[in-house]
Amino acid sequence: MESPLARRIAVARGDEPADLVLRGGRVLSVFTREWLETDVAVADGWIAGLGEYDGREVVNASGRWIVPGFIDAHMHLESTKLLPDEFARLVLPLGTTAVVFDPHELANVLGTDGVHWLLDACEGLQLDFYFMASSCIPASHFESPYRPLTRGDLESLLRRRRVLGVAEMMNFPGVVAGDPAELEKIALAGSKHVDGHAPGLLGKELNAYVASGIRSDHEALTVEEGRERLRAGMWLLMREASMARNLRALLPLVHEFGTSRIAFCTDDRDPEDIADNGHINEMVRVAVAEGVAPEDAVVLASYNPAQWHRLWHLGAIAPGYQADILVLPDLERFEPELVLKAGRRLGEIPRPVVPEWVKHSVRIRNVGADDFRIPWNGGDAARAIGLVEDQVVTENLTVEPKLADGEVVADPARDLVKIAVVERHLGTGRIGRGLVRGSGLKRGALASSVAHDAHNIVVVGVDDADMAQAVERLAEIGGGIVAVDGGTVTAELPLVVAGLLADMPLAEVIERSLACNDAARALGWSGATPFLTLAFLALSVIPSLKLTDKGLVDVDRFELVPLEAG
Repeated sequence: MESPLARRIAVARGDEPADLVLRGGRVLSVFTREWLETDVAVADGWIAGLGEYDGREVVNASGRWIVPGFIDAHMHLESTKLLPDEFARLVLPLGTTAVVFDPHELANVLGTDGVHWLLDACEGLQLDFYFMASSCIPASHFESPYRPLTRGDLESLLRRRRVLGVAEMMNFPGVVAGDPAELEKIALAGSKHVDGHAPGLLGKELNAYVASGIRSDHEALTVEEGRERLRAGMWLLMREASMARNLRALLPLVHEFGTSRIAFCTDDRDPEDIADNGHINEMVRVAVAEGVAPEDAVVLASYNPAQWHRLWHLGAIAPGYQADILVLPDLERFEPELVLKAGRRLGEIPRPVVPEWVKHSVRIRNVGADDFRIPWNGGDAARAIGLVEDQVVTENLTVEPKLADGEVVADPARDLVKIAVVERHLGTGRIGRGLVRGSGLKRGALASSVAHDAHNIVVVGVDDADMAQAVERLAEIGGGIVAVDGGTVTAELPLVVAGLLADMPLAEVIERSLACNDAARALGWSGATPFLTLAFLALSVIPSLKLTDKGLVDVDRFELVPLEAG
């Protein structure tokens, strides 16, 4: 019996018919940036050849543009709130045929058992999920996950098929300082391929970070940051997330240096954002609208991500590459007319089995309004987290707190409300408390069990009782997002899988997520996407001031600081 490889070679020679031939289209060569008027012959899921071919099935692609499937170079499935099958149903028709996924959200909540389960759940899906082994569980010693990942945990993940290397090294202060524990992770067998995460790092500190062997970063916000990373030999992963929208700011680097060592990623995207605006195809569309040549934009979305992640079989339409192919009617919208995944049209996607043990992850002590009181013995100044529109970085503000009966209270008239982080993995009862400015909240409370990266419960609010009710409600439903107004739950989205993912169809997830956003805005929320903003206020490795269950973290100084500002 002829082997698939032997048959592919026979098809390439023209001695046997292809399974499928795309005829009459213009095919992008990512290697030369040419549009080739040629047939594409597909055999057993692989591209056999370009030229004149016959096939058992012939697709007329006249007047169409044929490009490789898009690849997301760095993303977190958990931000979409979707199980992998629902995510595949969402992005495959948009042209995303592979993603490189860092599961550190799930790892913080369920440990490596959860990651191994998700690896298994992604098997057999038409969308190719590749994983990176989460490097920072916890992200820093200021955070409280379910349990820290050990060297053995990382080694077990790195042995799995489809695990490509070590995921974003978020503890960049530890790496720069030469922390032995962080350097040990970089030195693990199988960890020669390491993604970075170094917001704001420049100069000698960036040199120290890159000298460790880390070769990519998706946290550049400015041209200056991106330029330094490229000059240091890093891959610049340009990000366009639902909140951290950095693409337009960084695209001038493509005009300045070309496409070398640059790739697209989405990092964290809400499902409704993807449904309304697109996924990687939106980034291609924006790049072209900003003056990047369509050929270059497609390379940034396909060939380059494959090159960075050493997925040598993906990212091109050429002999011997996997037949992940998009047929586009134009080079403006980048909305595929036909998607071929491994040479096949999109079909039914099986639903993975979701075991009960991944659904029971919210363990808290009962809370009441008194748990959110902030007694005040300080002076006239307090620290406050200042929101920055459309960014995950925050400001470290000094404000005059509003006091009542010797306690700090919310002051919505000055856009100053309370924030708390409640430990939810081991039921310790530990709560960090602080203030946040920039939300616009006038009343009520918002809470989420999606709170990067340890995913304890984060809650903001004007009223202590509403804050307590929001936290209690999350415990009742097994995690998710919730809005409370005057003692009434006005909207909620249960995320029963680790308090991060919904066990429900895409349409229902989007409907409930939008209802939660509407409920937040009814409470006065005026900033960017409310619950995604909330989710990043506990991330202790993104400047400048964050809050964990252990207290306020001055990320620039990398230390815990009191609410009192002196």
